[in-house]
Amino acid sequence: MHKKRLFLIVAIIAVIAIAIIYIAHQPNTIILQGEVESNRVDVAARVQGRVIQFNYDVGDNVKQGDVLLTLSSPALLAQLATAEAQLNVAMASRDNTYSTRPETIDVQKAQLDKAKSDLTLAQTSYERINRLAKDGTVSKQNYDESFNQYQAAAKAYEAAKANLSLAQNGSSIEQKKLADAQVEQSKAALGQVKADVNELTLVSPISGQITTRVAETGQLYSPGTPLYSIIDLNDIWFTFNIREDLLGNLKVGDTFQVKVPALNNQVIDVKVTVLNALGQYANWQATKATGDFDLKTFEMRAKPISNVSGLRPGMSVTTKWPSH
Repeated sequence: MHKKRLFLIVAIIAVIAIAIIYIAHQPNTIILQGEVESNRVDVAARVQGRVIQFNYDVGDNVKQGDVLLTLSSPALLAQLATAEAQLNVAMASRDNTYSTRPETIDVQKAQLDKAKSDLTLAQTSYERINRLAKDGTVSKQNYDESFNQYQAAAKAYEAAKANLSLAQNGSSIEQKKLADAQVEQSKAALGQVKADVNELTLVSPISGQITTRVAETGQLYSPGTPLYSIIDLNDIWFTFNIREDLLGNLKVGDTFQVKVPALNNQVIDVKVTVLNALGQYANWQATKATGDFDLKTFEMRAKPISNVSGLRPGMSVTTKWPSH
């Protein structure tokens, strides 16, 4: 009986010793918990408008460019009509600046012909008086009058030529440049209003799934108000917050495995893509008066190496992590 008891005690001690040795040789690990995240886009209109129709609801899948909703804005449509009218006025004014009137040209041609005839007559008269003046048969007064008439006729002829040229060529270069600038200014204003009107049709900037719909038919919304939230299920990652003394030699590109409880603890191979130190608010504060120091917390992001169906933002994810 004594031997049996002794044997039992020895056996128990042996089992305990083996267990201690086994545990001592096991790597020390902790469980890190993270979360599934994805790229999310909030879609807002750039202009104020009232919702007259929305085409998608929460849970619907959309493609980039799909029309999410349509807004109404009578004020914008009025601005569009005004901008179009202003452009038409500017273009008409420019055409008038560049145009030449045939009847005006005909009048100036007649004036030039008359000025040419007057110049010919004045020149002939002056040449005759000039010859007589050399012979002394006319007075100096008659000579001066003839010379002045000749000069006046010459100036009138040059003025008539200039007037005809102006009638044929239209306004000055400066006036034409001003007219062109006014047209371009009106085009730019119209383009801006058209861009605003286009914003009344809200389209999806990405392909994904709608998670939030704020828009309600008949409701008026201000510019910048988020009307939809869309997540990109093709751009999913896992986020962990990890203390810096647990990082070890971790670097971007390293791989490890995670489990997703919501997917029956499916094991997923992931690759580290981001390591960023978080702000001071996330630091681990020292608890000892001496011999300890504050530790920073790092955000670690890891992406699945291959596509995994069923992952949704907000799901929990766990991984075994070395504690030293």
